[in-house]
Amino acid sequence: MERRLQAVTLQQAADEAPALARLAALARESGERLRAVESLIPAALRPAVKPGPIEGTSWCLLVEGNAAAAKLRQVLPAMQAQLCGRGWEVTAIRIKVQSGIR
Repeated sequence: MERRLQAVTLQQAADEAPALARLAALARESGERLRAVESLIPAALRPAVKPGPIEGTSWCLLVEGNAAAAKLRQVLPAMQAQLCGRGWEVTAIRIKVQSGIR
């Protein structure tokens, strides 16, 4: 078995491993979704919201703190409608409260 002794970029590793390539694509799409709805999130809450995993037609947002999560829940229907209007099939947006994400 020959070992590679050179460092590779994340993109090179993803290109060589289909599972990693799929994860990288999902992470990119999750970020794109967040950018598409960021105008609906109150400006003060935007730093507390991070893109999370996509599982089928369900998308998760990682939110710092319960208060931010409660406020974000109020705009979920508008977020879902905006995503669907832009061509993403999103049937549910979940919120996961994180503590201390940066």
